[in-house]
Parts: sequence; structure tokens; C-alpha cells
Amino acid sequence: MTTPVNRLRPRRSCLAVPGSNPRFLEKAQGLPADQVFLDLEDACAPLAKPEARHTIVKFLNEGDWTGKTRVVRVNDWTTEWTYRDVVTVVEGAGQNLDCIMLPKVQTAQQVVALDLLLTQIEKTMGFEVGKIGIEAQIENAQGLNNVNEIAQASPRVETIIFGPADFMASINMKSLVVGEQPPGYPADAYHYILMKILMAARANNLQAIDGPYLQIRNIDGYREVARRAAALGFDGKWVLHPGQVEASNEIFSPSQEDYDHAELILDAYDYYTSEAGGKKGSAMLGDEMIDEASRKMALVISGKGRAAGMQRTSKFEIPEA
Repeated sequence: MTTPVNRLRPRRSCLAVPGSNPRFLEKAQGLPADQVFLDLEDACAPLAKPEARHTIVKFLNEGDWTGKTRVVRVNDWTTEWTYRDVVTVVEGAGQNLDCIMLPKVQTAQQVVALDLLLTQIEKTMGFEVGKIGIEAQIENAQGLNNVNEIAQASPRVETIIFGPADFMASINMKSLVVGEQPPGYPADAYHYILMKILMAARANNLQAIDGPYLQIRNIDGYREVARRAAALGFDGKWVLHPGQVEASNEIFSPSQEDYDHAELILDAYDYYTSEAGGKKGSAMLGDEMIDEASRKMALVISGKGRAAGMQRTSKFEIPEA
């Protein structure tokens, strides 16, 4: 297997676009989503898939995807389409592709198989080996049970994604509204699932992405479920409609106040641990004591803010002697 450099790309908003719809593919290029994934799976009818592969190749090569992570979701390994999806797309547009999203991942071996196929195509085509990442989508109970092994299966893996619709069906959850709580259960039915995905992602320095909210015109509902995932520590969420993009970018970015505070902590900690600052292990920043743990927490917020292009509005002032 390959050993590419681990890349934590901005993925606050991950826009799904049917690979068989040229009009949507054209429009997606102008939307402010961090990531766009061109879909060959659920959003693409079986009879449309062969032509959609070539449509995707054309749009990847000729479209303007500046500032976006470019992903193609192929069909899962249990179908007859996966091999041809990967070969056609990567051979045709591998130089303009960042990741392949593999749905319904149940075992680490399925990720290894995709890694090996990508490596063969890259070598055959003369592409940089390991350049194309993998996004693994967890959509059933077996996949969740194996999520840590899946996260470790290949150095190409960049994200672990929760696929709520298929997951709800796989465990017989009594709800027809994807992302909403099932009636009769007073707690959060998704908490364990989300936390297990998040722990596997963080343990392996990967990103965790929440899946779609299908009530596409209910932006308040989208915000509610997105805030749940963001509060836990998820990096982003799928968007199915242009109206969800702005909400997702906002929710998965730190507030200006939090971003400024994180940058102040980093500056202050650097100063107080230096020779000039007295080589202190902990110090006071206003009324707050900061130490190495504070620095680690601040790095998370700062990293998200910088990735979102935020600019600080305050700076650390060295205290007078």
C-alpha cells in the first residue's frame, strides 16, 4: 500500500451532486462548498451510470473547481459497477481528482482493495502514487463495528462519513425522516454512532463527516442536526441543496470570538514558555490560566479558523516588565 502525506482538507460543507446531471454539475462549481462530490451511487440511476462516468470525467477535467476538494462517490463493492467506476474516472480524470468516496464500507479489506486498485491505475497512467485519497462511508451495523479497523486500513483514508439513511434501515430504526430522532425514544438515538465514528477518526488523525439531512427546505432543522455534530467535534456535514451550504460553513467554523481567543492563547503560550517570557509551564492570560492543555485546545479552534480563511481581530500584547 501507499504512504501519502495525511491531508486534513477543509470539509465544513460537502455538496452532493448527481453525476448524471450536467446542469447541477455546472451550478455546483459556483457554490461556496468546501467539498463537492460527484455521485455515481444513489443519486445516479442504474441505466445512467455508464454515461455518468464519462460526464464526470469531462466536468472534472474542464470545470473550474478552484478552492474545492473534488471527490467522486463510486458504487459499493457488492455491485457490478464499482470496478468500472474507479477505472473510468481515475484513468480519465485522476490528475483532477482528490478522493474517491467508497460507500457502505463494512470491512477494512474493502478499503485495502480500493487502495490496491488505485495504486495500479496510478502506476499505469504515470500519476503520482498515493495522491488520491479515500473517504470511507459507514452505513450499517457491521461497518460501525469495524470502524476503527476501517480507519486504519490505508494511509489514503482521509475521512470517515456517517451515512444515516442506510444505517437507520440496517438497524430497523423506527423513523422515515433521515436525521430526525425516532418517535418514542427520549434521548439522542445517534449519539453512540456519531461518537464511535468520531473516536475512530480522531485516533487515526482523520476527519469525521456527518451525513445528509433530507428535509432540504427546512434550514432550521438542518442547523439543529448540524450543531449536534459540530458540538461533538465533527469537521463538516453533507449538503444536498445550495440553501444548506451557508449554514454548514457557518456552523462548522469557529465564531470570531473563539478564533481570536484561540490565537491569543497560542501567542501567549509561546511567549510565556520562551526565555523572554520566563520559561513558564503555565501563565495567566487575563483572568484565565493557560498551559499545554490550553494550547492543544486552541490549536483545534485556530486550525479550523485558518482553514476557513478567518482573520484575527486582536493580537497578543507582551506585558510590561
